[in-house]
Amino acid sequence: MNAVPLALKRAIGVGIGLFILFIGFTDGGLIRQPAGDGPVPVEFVFPNSPSAWVMILGLLITIVLFVRKVPAALLISIVITSVVAYFASVTVPPKDLSAVPNFSTLGAFDLSNVFSHLGLLAAVLTIFTIMLTDFFDTMGTTTAITEQAGLTDPDGRVPGIGRILLVDSVAAFAGGAAGISSNTSYIESAAGVAEGGRTGLTSVVVGLLFFVAILLSPLVAFVPFAATAPVLVVVGYLMATLIKDIDFSDVEEGLPALLGIMLMPLTFSITVGIGAAFIAWVVIKLVVGKVGAIHPLMWVVSIAFLVYFAQSWINAILPK
Repeated sequence: MNAVPLALKRAIGVGIGLFILFIGFTDGGLIRQPAGDGPVPVEFVFPNSPSAWVMILGLLITIVLFVRKVPAALLISIVITSVVAYFASVTVPPKDLSAVPNFSTLGAFDLSNVFSHLGLLAAVLTIFTIMLTDFFDTMGTTTAITEQAGLTDPDGRVPGIGRILLVDSVAAFAGGAAGISSNTSYIESAAGVAEGGRTGLTSVVVGLLFFVAILLSPLVAFVPFAATAPVLVVVGYLMATLIKDIDFSDVEEGLPALLGIMLMPLTFSITVGIGAAFIAWVVIKLVVGKVGAIHPLMWVVSIAFLVYFAQSWINAILPK
């Protein structure tokens, strides 16, 4: 992470901001994938449903509260919009509020399963791909959220990054061992930073609340996407403001940064955006004769991303 150029670190933050904003508009029902083979991958949807109108109302409430600097503005907007959604029949209350969570997958893991099903080479490539995705998703999320919180140093480095990555790695492994999806850092954590979360105590409180939420999971149905989507839009804006610190007039920095910024939301993948930006940066520095400016780790990571992007082709030629 210390080997990554500052411009690319800021581009990661901006790209994730646009990604979050894109998720907000998608969850709110204002952007969708066109039916059939349309000329564009996504299209705007004119509000023609109660859910979409609730999302727009929620966005208006969120913006008003935020610009007025009301404490807990994002949380208040979610609560108000959820109430509106309920009376607008957007929220469908669960029939059984006493449902007991299913813990049957705890401990349901088999470390040999991937090798027996895919073979050694394909399994190693699969593990490598998941590891690369997990790490760089975490790197991007950590860089962007720390930058938003104002906790990075002048060179864009994250203090104590080793501990952050260690916790994330242990969580990812523990999640798999518990028979669930890999635990990792979430870009939506930016909403907590926007509300003032700056220390590890924030994460501890959130973790405890998640633990309590397991037993209250049926109540989650009372908070629809239309209520949380507006918050993501505002948080996306906050993270996108980092774009002012990127020098786009310098093609060596600006072009790779732009690739990272645009490909994250367009591909719905933080890893793809980071990979494209890193490879482009290394290639440009190589072409202009600035090989000495390339940190050895940037070479290693760029080669790893080339393998990542070529995984479909590599899988096709591997022996079955």
